[in-house]
Amino acid sequence: MTDALPQSVRAQLDDPFTELSGSLATARHLDLAVVESLRLSPTFQQVVLTSPDLDGFSYNPGQDVMLLVAADGRRPVRRRYTIRSFDPAARALTVIAVLHGDGPGERWISSAAPGDRIAGIGPRGKITTLPGADWHLFLGDESAMAAILHMAEALPGDADASLIIEVPDPDDEQELLAPARTRLTWLHRIGGRAGDPALLAAEAAEVDLPPGDGHAYVFGEASVVLALREILTGRGLRQDQISAKSYWGRGRANAGHGEPAKDS
Repeated sequence: MTDALPQSVRAQLDDPFTELSGSLATARHLDLAVVESLRLSPTFQQVVLTSPDLDGFSYNPGQDVMLLVAADGRRPVRRRYTIRSFDPAARALTVIAVLHGDGPGERWISSAAPGDRIAGIGPRGKITTLPGADWHLFLGDESAMAAILHMAEALPGDADASLIIEVPDPDDEQELLAPARTRLTWLHRIGGRAGDPALLAAEAAEVDLPPGDGHAYVFGEASVVLALREILTGRGLRQDQISAKSYWGRGRANAGHGEPAKDS
């Protein structure tokens, strides 16, 4: 049983999130322990976390928790993981992480074992489902899979949703348990480069956009998100019909707060 970052080290950090305010005013500090760590596929690791701090915890589908995975000198290094599910009775919060390299988040996720402890902050994130939309379109790569599946599963039974998710390999496909009327398309890169817009762009250009006031949710690599947004607006969607979020940037490490680093 180990701490991701010992309390003695955490106490010495110059932490901008010691006090939670602004967009984090409704979030809380969470002292979390690992219950289970399971490799779902070559690309995905599932981790179940628990804590007494999760009593009364609530969140919107698509929100995440920010975990303190390491330190860079006196600077905290956090990574954000979308909440896949939460069992209030068991105080069990499940996240699914993408295994893609050797970053600080992956090092912790890959080695996490029952009993290990980690500090978190959550829930956070602004984008969630709009249940009143006439239809829903979700587009994203593997970094957004947990968010897309959970958001679609939260839609009511009379909703219509199309999900298009790019993953590296067919083994990375996961089950969708949604009461809504859904059409799920998996795109397999099969050795292709992550962050190449070709597969998702082709789908965005051809996918059916039904009549009515629908909403599109676009997630993934920063330049791909921008390209998809341009395609959808070119097809007639208004800006307020698109919720877009960059989860990562190709060739750029995420910043210490877990967001894609800005270009210098």
